[in-house]
Amino acid sequence: MASRVIGGAGQRPTLETVAARAGVSKSLVSLVLRDSPKVSVASREAVLQAVAELGYRPNAAARLLAERRSRTVGVLLNDIRQPWFADMLDGLTPALHAVGKHILLGDGRIDRKMDETLTWSFLDLGVDGFVLAGTIPISQAITDVASRIPTVAVGGMDLDLPHVDVVANDNHLGGTMAVRHLLEFGHARIAHISGLPGVNGILRMQAYEDTMRAAGLGGYIQTETGDMTEEGGYQAATRLLSGAERPTAIFAANDMSCVGALSAAATLGIRVPEELSLVGFDNSALARLRVLGLTSVDGTSYAMGERAARVLLARIERPDAPGQTQLMPPRLEVRGSSGPAPG
Repeated sequence: MASRVIGGAGQRPTLETVAARAGVSKSLVSLVLRDSPKVSVASREAVLQAVAELGYRPNAAARLLAERRSRTVGVLLNDIRQPWFADMLDGLTPALHAVGKHILLGDGRIDRKMDETLTWSFLDLGVDGFVLAGTIPISQAITDVASRIPTVAVGGMDLDLPHVDVVANDNHLGGTMAVRHLLEFGHARIAHISGLPGVNGILRMQAYEDTMRAAGLGGYIQTETGDMTEEGGYQAATRLLSGAERPTAIFAANDMSCVGALSAAATLGIRVPEELSLVGFDNSALARLRVLGLTSVDGTSYAMGERAARVLLARIERPDAPGQTQLMPPRLEVRGSSGPAPG
């Protein structure tokens, strides 16, 4: 039986050991592994037999170093616990894999606790491109990396660099659709649970305020600060619903906050949607759960991921082209959490 070890116990077979086993030169082995047509049938069979006997696997790192590209894309998510990212990655990942790109994921929340070690590692690993996903605090490290690697910001609009592309929701239009939906149901006391202090959160809050004022309801504007988490939504909704004149509807900046508001209503014995209507943003997997059935603004996260992949591949080919911003048109998915105003 042929041994799989040459040159010492446990030693990994190399290009040289394959060449020795096949009785050919190392350069000819390289030609076979690259599927070159310049190799005779006999030599090709000898090399492939040696590869099989030795269990040889090409050194991917060395090959990619020689090609001066890693075939990988670094993706930094704002917070991997947010369900929006799963839908976006469902669109992004297959589109990149189709052209031979693999992704390396980083969690921005953990990264910030580690002094942005993950962000810098994308640069150290020589990724071909960088995807900044969601509303992430823009630090000097992120700015430096995005300035040196072809970069697309998807979902977030806070990174402002001349050669960075942005693919995002039309957040103001989405927020307007949410509030108009509640107005059409006859609600006047509509409150808002805000998001993170980034461009997305500001635009959604501005849409809420602008639509309320346009309806002559500026006096009913009431905003509570959230942090895009279930707990933050729960605390904000509890404050809103514990007042003397509680709102009959809440527009939350994202679905996680909306789930928190739903929990607060249950704790306080307030029926949804009979006494309180709720609308979220993202139309994430949470909103689509039948047991929750949240009305939510669909920012087309899957399509956004697909679009971001195409934009990034174009950016890799033309890294010095001017950056562009593309806004995806939202739509409203109406489910059981919203209904006519009580009374």
